[in-house]
Amino acid sequence: MSMNKKRIIEVAHNTEAELLNEIALPINRCNVPARVLASLAFQRHPVPLEIDAIHNRHPDLFDALSKADDHENRADYFREFMAFRFRLPEGKYKERFKDDPPPRPKINYRRLLLGWLFDSDNSQGAAWRAWVESRFGLLTRYHGGPIHGPETIEYMRFRQECAKAMYNTNELETQLDLLYSYCQIELRHHHPGETHLTLYRGCDQLPEHTIDGRTVKLFNNLNSFTSNPDAALSFGTKIVSVQVPLQKIACFDSLLPRALTGEQEYMVLGGLYEVEDERI
Repeated sequence: MSMNKKRIIEVAHNTEAELLNEIALPINRCNVPARVLASLAFQRHPVPLEIDAIHNRHPDLFDALSKADDHENRADYFREFMAFRFRLPEGKYKERFKDDPPPRPKINYRRLLLGWLFDSDNSQGAAWRAWVESRFGLLTRYHGGPIHGPETIEYMRFRQECAKAMYNTNELETQLDLLYSYCQIELRHHHPGETHLTLYRGCDQLPEHTIDGRTVKLFNNLNSFTSNPDAALSFGTKIVSVQVPLQKIACFDSLLPRALTGEQEYMVLGGLYEVEDERI
């Protein structure tokens, strides 16, 4: 190998390492380290991703979901389980438990979903991104504006908004843990044998990087993508397509029937991704 070729490879690897330093936290609460989860290697060769102890803590839920025969039945069971477990004011909860105290009218996973679909830079979006930091170790790099690291004033303001959004909620992060886990079950049912989905996003201002001759972008810790390239124009005029591992999809708008509507939207964990330009 020539010295010039060796140097190019080394520079490319250093570039990936430097970019991973911008988003990967040293600690997370899942079975894959943040630097691996955010890497190009994970995009190309994903492995199962699971939040720590989630299946052990809720075996009845996952056993019931494994036995349900279709998407609607699984969704109904999941919704009723969440209403009962977290005392949420929805579903058939009131009919079944009339003698209990009334459900708590607090923010919950469904309100967070609606809030994200309306505006990902609002307080609900802050709660989502705080959850991603906690569970997956991926640092927020943008929320209502650029955030240049965890020691900046912008990041402190973001954390203050997170604290307000999460205050006095009923195990909100656990609700999102279960929603993510349920999402993964549905993705496996909807896309048997597949490892990736082709998704699209408009990203006019997101810098491009070249690693090993490939165009790469570093996405924020949680992002909206769509399966419809025309709908991606709502995010920006420069459209890119991305091969997204199923494991990095946190939620999608048809996950809960009759509950959410969107433009074929997917909530995708961030990190480094190879991208291709799309002409619409």
